[in-house]
Amino acid sequence: MLTVIAEICIKPGRRTAVLQAIETLTPTVLAEEGCGSYQTLIDHKAQVPWKQHSPESIFMVEHWESLRHLEQHQQADHMERHRTAIKHDVVDVKIFVLEPAF
Repeated sequence: MLTVIAEICIKPGRRTAVLQAIETLTPTVLAEEGCGSYQTLIDHKAQVPWKQHSPESIFMVEHWESLRHLEQHQQADHMERHRTAIKHDVVDVKIFVLEPAF
């Protein structure tokens, strides 16, 4: 099982629109073969000195059975339409594909 963590950096004032697009997309992604989970997270507003602050970011935590499943997800027509729909709202995307260390 692979874990994907993606940080989607959004233009100021556009986070709600992108969250709505992701909310619409989520049931389709969850129905994909090999998708174990697809969770959308945003920055918690805690004001503690040791916390990184990313108020204009959206974080995705995903679990995929294999790299093949993840690649199929990335190439799916609905993902291409989604990326096209939000491209003017997104500043940067950082994707980490992780595996268990132990």
